Amino acid sequence: QVQLVESGGGLVQAGGSLRLSCQAFVHTGGTYSMAWFRQAPGKGREFVAALSWSSVSTLYADSVKGRFTISKDYAKKEIYLQMNNLKPEDTAAYLCAAGPGIPTSDTWAYKTWGQGTQVTVSA
Repeated sequence: QVQLVESGGGLVQAGGSLRLSCQAFVHTGGTYSMAWFRQAPGKGREFVAALSWSSVSTLYADSVKGRFTISKDYAKKEIYLQMNNLKPEDTAAYLCAAGPGIPTSDTWAYKTWGQGTQVTVSA
C-alpha cells in the first residue's frame, strides 16, 4: 500500500501563512498527478490544487487562486502547498492525493489518499 503523509498544519491567524508538505511514493510510468483536497468536519472533500508529476501543469480551485501555490520536489518525492493570506474559511483537514492521469479536480481520479493535516485559521 502506498503511503502519503502530510505535515505542516497548525493554528494561524487570518492573513497568515502556512506551508504544507506531503511525503509521497510516486510510481514510474505513464502520466501521474498529485493534488491537495480539504475537508471540514461533516463536509465532503473540496478540491484545492493539483499538479502533474511529469510536467509543469497545475490546476487551482477558484477559491485559492492567487493565495495558494502547489509545488513539488521530484527527488524527495514530496509535494507542497504554500498557503498565504489565509482566511477562516480555509479551516479544514488538508489531504494530499495521488493518481494516474492529468491534473483534475475530480475526487474519483485519485486512488491514494493521506490521513490529512489540520489547518485552523482564526479570525
